[in-house]
Amino acid sequence: MSAGRLSSRAFTVTVTVAVVLGALPILLIIALSGAPGSLVLATALAALPVGPVVACYLWLDRYEPEPRGLLAAALLWGGFVATAAALLIQGVGGMVLRFTDDQSLAIVAPITEEASKGLFLVLLLWWRRAELDGVLDGIVYAGMVGVGFAFVENILYLAAAYNGTDGTGPGGTDALTATFVMRCLFSPFAHPLFTAFTGVGVGLAVGSRSPLVRAVAPLGGYLLAVLAHGLWNGSTIFGTGGFVAVYLVLMAPALVGMAALGLWARRSERRMLAAALQDAAARGLIPATDIGWVVDLRARRLARRHARLAGGPAAERAMRNYQQAAIELGFLHHRYLRGTPPPDFARRGQEYVARIGVVRPSIAFPGQVVPTR
Repeated sequence: MSAGRLSSRAFTVTVTVAVVLGALPILLIIALSGAPGSLVLATALAALPVGPVVACYLWLDRYEPEPRGLLAAALLWGGFVATAAALLIQGVGGMVLRFTDDQSLAIVAPITEEASKGLFLVLLLWWRRAELDGVLDGIVYAGMVGVGFAFVENILYLAAAYNGTDGTGPGGTDALTATFVMRCLFSPFAHPLFTAFTGVGVGLAVGSRSPLVRAVAPLGGYLLAVLAHGLWNGSTIFGTGGFVAVYLVLMAPALVGMAALGLWARRSERRMLAAALQDAAARGLIPATDIGWVVDLRARRLARRHARLAGGPAAERAMRNYQQAAIELGFLHHRYLRGTPPPDFARRGQEYVARIGVVRPSIAFPGQVVPTR
């Protein structure tokens, strides 16, 4: 078995075991957090922002959609492993070092939570580096981990608010509504945003030829994630005014900046793919006339629609397979041109070229005739 497949298996086993072990205490904590009715209500409310936020990341991730299994693993890691690890470390640290509530909120929680969330990205970088092609991939995986973490955390906060066990009042519908508005409407982006800094650092490490950058970028991203998280949590210590000030002055601009970075990275991927595939075409690896139908998102949709109308679902699947193989080849070839090819570069490149060669005779782009079998 190749080293790449061994790494993939190690990653899968590690994440699966960690998710199972993390799920046991988290599900127990949730079960003990209140009556079944309040938990169902809290879970339903906590789930409302999940779909829209996940959809935003999937929209960003359209050039080279990440494996759905890995995205699901990121969500599960955030929901179970990161939350369980953070709660455990905070609990032990609180008993041993006697942190005050404010210290735990503004310092301990950001350090432990961003470390437990960022560990998933480190495991990807270590064992599944082939799935990371740059900053955009780092943002997407970090976002999924953050969404999973926020979902489980929101269940606990909403249930505590409704049951009156959060220490802020008698509970009930009013407290539940206030918590829902604050956490699920005004700040569903918070945890994904914090962890995105780590994701950017990991993405920079993947694309760099400098050993120093590869070592420092993930650590720097983590430190920025801790800083942003600490400022966010610490703002609540100073009441509503402090929270609003940090929200408007720091968090909202940071969110806009991260969104702009994601959009810029996606546009950069288009230019990068076009250049890499032009070089691949010059080497005879892909027809140059196909490149526009691969790197332009609107042209990709038109090509799939044309294939479906001309040849049915099977033709559309063939078109999707061809476009995906070409995109994968483009990303891999780009890393080769930059001088940062992965260790299994030759094997993966041969697989993509073989997939392209098998599928290409059975597809046709608009203006062409779909071959008959």
